[in-house]
Amino acid sequence: MEMEGKVVVVTGASMGIGEEIAKIFADRGASVVLLSRDASRAEAARHRVGHTDRTLALACDVRHREEVDRALGLTLHHFDRVDVWVNNAGVGIRDSVADVEMSACRDLFETNFFGTIHGMQAVIPPMREQGGGTIINISSIAGHIAVPFMALYSASKFAMNALGKGARVELKRDNIHVLTVCPGYVRTDFAEHVVADRGWTVRPQSVEGITAERVARATYHGYRKRKREVIVPWTMILVVKLYQMFPGLVEWGMAKGMSGRAKPE
Repeated sequence: MEMEGKVVVVTGASMGIGEEIAKIFADRGASVVLLSRDASRAEAARHRVGHTDRTLALACDVRHREEVDRALGLTLHHFDRVDVWVNNAGVGIRDSVADVEMSACRDLFETNFFGTIHGMQAVIPPMREQGGGTIINISSIAGHIAVPFMALYSASKFAMNALGKGARVELKRDNIHVLTVCPGYVRTDFAEHVVADRGWTVRPQSVEGITAERVARATYHGYRKRKREVIVPWTMILVVKLYQMFPGLVEWGMAKGMSGRAKPE
């Protein structure tokens, strides 16, 4: 199998995108460590993923560097190396800039941004020592286009995009590859992982979103091709380019979508 002998660690792996990424790597022969704040949910996901002879579930809150270090230490104890580290743990927020509480903003950045830094800083030294590896940061299209009533979430993802792309250049000489993955709307239980939610939305009613499995496939393909960035679905590439060239047009469309709909659901 193409990933046989490789060791992959996935944060936020108890459900959704994280679980599907863990599964696609495990299905292709890798040993996989699933991390989640809730150990029981991580263990349940491990059994859904299968391949229990070469998977491990651990509790880890990425907001705390000591917990990330502990999870990494246990991974190295069990498998001796880490070839791929996936920073997927994340939370959301749906609130206006005018009304959001600063405590919610800090909670958001502690997980989405600082949690990503914790993972990267922890795993870089052993990857350097073993001669290389890959870090995958699961960001969002919201890291390219600021979304009304999710502006703080967008800000955390813009920060993740910058972090990953800058680190990619810094770590190239160490043979450590950094991939940033930016999904569009995904059919996951987003509402279960928000630090503040007043129910505001400008999401088009006609957009159902893609599956977490599709994001995982795109992530794996990007890893195998050593891509800089993956945007999924591909149609969102056009939206990003449109925003870059004609931001006013895209903002007009979002503002129109807010009319009569940007209210608590």
